[in-house]
Amino acid sequence: MFSSLRLFQNVSCPEKQNCKRPHCIFSHRTDLPPPPPLNIPIEQPKPAPADPPKRSPVKPSNGVVVPAKRPISTTLSRGPLSAGPSSEPPRKLQKVGSSTKPIAVPSASHTNTGVPIIRVNTAQSLVAIPVRQTMLKTLYDHFLVLYNTVLPLNPTLASEHALKQEAEVYKKSSKLTYRNAVIQCVAAIKRRPVPTSLSHPSVGTEEEIVARAEAKKSLESLRLTSDILEPLILSVTDLVKWGYFVEIPEGPGGYEPSLEGKVTKCERCGQPFQVKRMEQADECIYHWGKSYSTTAEGKKIRVYRCCSRPVTDEGCSHGPHVFYESKAEELHVRHAFSFLQPANQSSSALDVAAMDCEMVYTTGGMRVARVSVVDGAGVEIFDELVKMDEGVHVIDYVTRFSGITEEGHSKALLPLVSIRKALDLLIDQDTILIGHGLDNDLKTLRIIHHKCIDTAILFPHSAGAPYRRALKDLVREKLGRLIQTGDATVGHSSAEDATATLDLVRWHILETRKTGIQPKKS
Repeated sequence: MFSSLRLFQNVSCPEKQNCKRPHCIFSHRTDLPPPPPLNIPIEQPKPAPADPPKRSPVKPSNGVVVPAKRPISTTLSRGPLSAGPSSEPPRKLQKVGSSTKPIAVPSASHTNTGVPIIRVNTAQSLVAIPVRQTMLKTLYDHFLVLYNTVLPLNPTLASEHALKQEAEVYKKSSKLTYRNAVIQCVAAIKRRPVPTSLSHPSVGTEEEIVARAEAKKSLESLRLTSDILEPLILSVTDLVKWGYFVEIPEGPGGYEPSLEGKVTKCERCGQPFQVKRMEQADECIYHWGKSYSTTAEGKKIRVYRCCSRPVTDEGCSHGPHVFYESKAEELHVRHAFSFLQPANQSSSALDVAAMDCEMVYTTGGMRVARVSVVDGAGVEIFDELVKMDEGVHVIDYVTRFSGITEEGHSKALLPLVSIRKALDLLIDQDTILIGHGLDNDLKTLRIIHHKCIDTAILFPHSAGAPYRRALKDLVREKLGRLIQTGDATVGHSSAEDATATLDLVRWHILETRKTGIQPKKS
């Protein structure tokens, strides 16, 4: 043991006589002075000052009582800095923003060669951008091969779908599975049949094709019947409001089928002209597109859709002068109106049918050149070209819209009278007819009918009557598919349009069932 330095020899042992240490370092002498007292000053809280005595109101000599001032409260509200301890971390350390994984979806950007370029935030992409760009180029090359026949109608289609397809694959895959997912997608693209039009089932990304197939299956599973469609039938009042003819005009019909050699007003240029056959017709300079309002250089102007020129400019197209008649009496004179055959229990007439017609300009006005009818299940049951009546000659086939060519129409065998007899075997007065702008089809067929469903009215224009939405726009918006995609040499197809109107009504009924809102009868 170390020897004691006796540093505490003048300090009295705290245990005094009770100390049991064998070698205590403190002193046990009795003559040591007591230790100095340990006095630590403690500040006591000062009592709150008492409220000052209330002063009674001073009553001046004029008798008006002046209230005394209220004392200022010494209790202050605790601000946010004086609040108690919080379990939250300081604001600077708190995590802000969404906890979901960022998705780097490429924006549309293309090179001069048409190859799309991915433009995303590099930090947000889980897959390296060079890898994604390489995979995008691979997708683009295969879409380019697949769309070879339809690219002239939409040159950027392959680039747009490649960008969409790459984004779809990226969203569904991880960093490890991305490359294999693209390879599988390329294999699926190779297995697709070559599309012949923009509305072909092979056009689109993988998700779009699957969605269209499911929607088509859902629509086709619904067979339209008269009981289902009863609430959608237009009333006679609404038929008149939208320009339908509900009664046969008075007087004999069909006694003047053609105006050849007579002077009338051109529908295209508004100038008077003498009605002549196609090979003899005078030239008309006109705009085939409708006019619409737009803003240019801060001014509101009206331009044509065909060429985007102002309405004051000269026409952009050349063709023959034509005329169009809309009054019931005038149409009745060219070819007589009539009702469909009365309903017969022994008849095999359809309870539901969708109809569409294609028209051409003739010396007897606008006449029907093709009629297409599908039943309530969407099956095409009638599609015939219509031969012009005796003495009526075609002036313009308007192939851009009708899809009718001189060569194709030369195969027509049945005139309108025979077509009407054939239709009487398929539809009668109890048949519910569906169409888009159905009044025009009934007028050119010279049919008076009261059980009609018009998709132009079922899906109204935002501006209200008499404006109507285009059928191709409705089909693209509601059904997600393209129709009327042909160029000026192909035009429309009445069979395709008839099926589209039927599917629009199916879609409307299915949506009504989902929402539970019953359609109101007009």
